[in-house]
Amino acid sequence: MIKKTYLAKKLFTGNKCLSNQAVVVEDNKIVDILSIDQIPPHAGPIYDIIAPAFIDIQIYGAHDKLLAVYPSADSIFRLYDYCSKGGASHFLVTVATNSNTVFHACINAVKAYWELGGRGCLGLHVEGPWINASKKGAHLEEFIHSPSLEEVKELLAYGKDVIKIITLAPEVCSEEIIALIQSEGIIVSAGHSNASFEEATNAFNNGIGTATHLFNAMSPLQHRAPGFVGAVFNHPTVMSSVVPDGYHVDFEAIKIAKKQMGERLFVITDAVAETKTGPYPHHLVGDKYESNGILSGSALTMVSALKNLVNKIDIPLEEALRMVSTYPAKAIERNNSMGKIQVGYPANLVCLNEALVVEHLVTAD
Repeated sequence: MIKKTYLAKKLFTGNKCLSNQAVVVEDNKIVDILSIDQIPPHAGPIYDIIAPAFIDIQIYGAHDKLLAVYPSADSIFRLYDYCSKGGASHFLVTVATNSNTVFHACINAVKAYWELGGRGCLGLHVEGPWINASKKGAHLEEFIHSPSLEEVKELLAYGKDVIKIITLAPEVCSEEIIALIQSEGIIVSAGHSNASFEEATNAFNNGIGTATHLFNAMSPLQHRAPGFVGAVFNHPTVMSSVVPDGYHVDFEAIKIAKKQMGERLFVITDAVAETKTGPYPHHLVGDKYESNGILSGSALTMVSALKNLVNKIDIPLEEALRMVSTYPAKAIERNNSMGKIQVGYPANLVCLNEALVVEHLVTAD
């Protein structure tokens, strides 16, 4: 048995902040949380902050390897490196609207990554192609369509145990199809949608619990047509991701959304990689990415998103930490094992200094 101890001036558990604590880890599991006074001297470095490691449920590639263009285990190893340097122990690698050939290749890449012992990748997030063309954003219209039952069954069978989230527009998919996807244990997230307030509310009431990148590629909140955004704000339980880079959404708009949604709002990076080939040629423009002249992805890491929450949106640090760890875990129904520092939980920890720079990351698997 391998036992390690991680010491913190401030330990944020996901619920509360404790001073001068030690997290004792044995065989990748948290076995105790003690006062530093109970730990022998020189047990290890004392970090300013230890918090639950971050979780990014929407990221497409890193280090010049977009998964959709380079569907291989190597692309996901690069992605883990990128995520871990940004404080994220786990992620859902994402592929945007594309052909079935590309979707299958990305599914194969995740399987290959797991077979090679790759860490941190929880599976695949399929964003599109079953979305509304009027809210396509940077997605390619040539692939966008309403699915048949047979098409959905085929993708679910091929992606069994790999596909974890599908983002779709509820107004272009039948309730039967949505129920089928959910029956396979896959989370349906509503996004790239032109649904009315009534249509979106009905979808949320019928079991869709998550929305994809709030404000982006969805019908807006207007005073005579509250739209998809209004439905998210008004619903008591639906959660939504948001991209806090100041380009996808103005920081003041996120501040408004946070006041409306509270713990229902969480962070994704929506980060992509520079690529010159394939249908999505993402190019870095300043500190954001564009594809064919359209905003197509962020250059965020989870820790840079955290800094924006604190420094640009004035969200208290403890709540900001929840938005990058505890709440994403809840959104993907992993809150019984992730997003908290608690005895019995896997040891997924991020160690930060006071400037919110990642100094060490612990990934349990």
